[in-house]
Amino acid sequence: MCGIVGYLGKRAAFPILIKGLRRLEYRGYDSAGVALLNGDGQLNVYKTKGKVDNLVEFSSDKDVTGTVGIAHTRWATHGEPSSRNAHPHYSTSKNLAIIHNGIIENYADIKKNLQAKGVQFVSDTDTEVLVQLVEYIMERKNVDLLTAVQLALHQVFGAYAIAIIDKRDPNQIVVARKQSPLVVGIGDGEFFLGSDASPIIEYTDKVVYLDDGNIAVLRLGEKLKVVSILGKEQALTVKTVDIDLGQIEKGGYPHFMLKEIFEQPECLINCMRGRVSADADHVMLSALIDYRRQLLSAKRVVIVACGTSWHAGLIGKQILESLCRIPVEVDYASEFRYRNPVVGKDDVVIAISQSGETADTLAAVQLAKEKGAFIYGICNAIGSSIPRATDTGTYIHVGPEIGVASTKAFTGQVTVLTMIALAMAEAKGTIDRQEYLSIVKGLSEIPSKIEEVLKVNDKVADLARTFTYARNFLYLGRGFSYPVALEGALKLKEISYIHAEGYPAAEMKHGPIALIDSDMPVVVIATHNAMYEKVLSNIQEIKARQGRVIALVTKGDNTIAKIADEVIELPEIMECLEPLVATIPLQLLAYHVAVCKGKDVDQPRNLAKSVTVE
Repeated sequence: MCGIVGYLGKRAAFPILIKGLRRLEYRGYDSAGVALLNGDGQLNVYKTKGKVDNLVEFSSDKDVTGTVGIAHTRWATHGEPSSRNAHPHYSTSKNLAIIHNGIIENYADIKKNLQAKGVQFVSDTDTEVLVQLVEYIMERKNVDLLTAVQLALHQVFGAYAIAIIDKRDPNQIVVARKQSPLVVGIGDGEFFLGSDASPIIEYTDKVVYLDDGNIAVLRLGEKLKVVSILGKEQALTVKTVDIDLGQIEKGGYPHFMLKEIFEQPECLINCMRGRVSADADHVMLSALIDYRRQLLSAKRVVIVACGTSWHAGLIGKQILESLCRIPVEVDYASEFRYRNPVVGKDDVVIAISQSGETADTLAAVQLAKEKGAFIYGICNAIGSSIPRATDTGTYIHVGPEIGVASTKAFTGQVTVLTMIALAMAEAKGTIDRQEYLSIVKGLSEIPSKIEEVLKVNDKVADLARTFTYARNFLYLGRGFSYPVALEGALKLKEISYIHAEGYPAAEMKHGPIALIDSDMPVVVIATHNAMYEKVLSNIQEIKARQGRVIALVTKGDNTIAKIADEVIELPEIMECLEPLVATIPLQLLAYHVAVCKGKDVDQPRNLAKSVTVE
């Protein structure tokens, strides 16, 4: 959600902070701000509604000197998007400034108590309550900033990643986290701060991921100090971040989303590297080697995820059940965590999250652990919260995904789920050897198949212009293609703001068929598999009602080509691997429709890349 950046060192802070905010724009935001400590001991806060460019313009005639600063992009929770509610927030004395990602759930009670003691507030946010509380404690108890933060956080319920500076102690930044991500970069006599590593990697590859409930003191000329809320000093684990700077830049593409769509062949090669053998005859996952007993003895698998990751989970359910002959349930993490689910020691819970910080998924993991389940994480962000909370897992290794609408993370998640199913099925003996070899070989060929599909980009761009007018879309698929229909509809909704729904094709007659007329485009995944004849009948029913059909067909299919309004050909592939290929044209369709409508493809309204609050 919100983006946090900080710097403490000898360099000019403002350019570093602004560049860091731009690197975090993908998280989604409605306002931006910066707090700087200049050489005269002044604490200057500048903030505006809108984009980082607005902040740069607003600050153009201001004093932006100083080598210490914190900056923020806000995704509104409490209080409407405005300059007044933007971060950073001053304390009453303007000695302190704070930035915050998360939600303080009991802020109203704390605010009421402080107001009763004469503290005045200027914003509608929960964040200002925290900085006012810290200052109140400092003044009443005559303690330093670190102690005041510790005491204040004892009173707070909720999630937070915070950074606070005090103009009376200009060589220090105090930060803390609970259920919201925060990374400290360690340079040569300087510190960097970020919600993730993207604002940091240009300057250092040495980082510390703060654990829940920890507070860090960044002080010039000293080593990083980390303590618990209770004041107990914590051991430091410094990790090396391996991110290519080019991965978080557009590289000549007009948008990150298009770049990430076209990166998928290379990303999936990276995802399978060291896991699918060079001869494409074996899948090996370290998790299955290290935790063979726990995984193979499971009576049931429960997949928890949100959004696009949930759609990947639906595909995982089908391939796990098909190959491993084990019952699989797929749950929205947001529902699982509040439903008092029946889960226990005989279950494996697979948690899927691109960022590894999704609040609902992390809470679902914690609940499942408490009930004794074995937890398997599938994530993209190394060192994030979910991998650290799980028993084992697999990184998808597709590189940073900057576009808010997930593309390469989805195919990476499906690839990992397929590898898990293959490895478990072989170990359990539930798959015929020839079928196993065929699927492994087919999986190894997916990158080249996607390369082939990407050649339809120009055709999809042309047909997108035809369908930009639409107010609604319907997406249909069966079997392994049904979750792809759901994902295609979600992509279109996310970035073009066109209402779209995904359905199993057989369910069309149970309601959605009433919507079909000449103004309703229907995207049908109609590849040549076991369900082909039935899906063909669905297309004929749509055409009989003047519906406009965009069909995804297997290359060489002339039957549907004579019926559909538009046809996109896909290479022939095994049915269980079709989602990895069929999703590509739907990503391109959503992208080009959004571009034709003039929408902000990489930063769609109201959305954030990493949903770190409920």
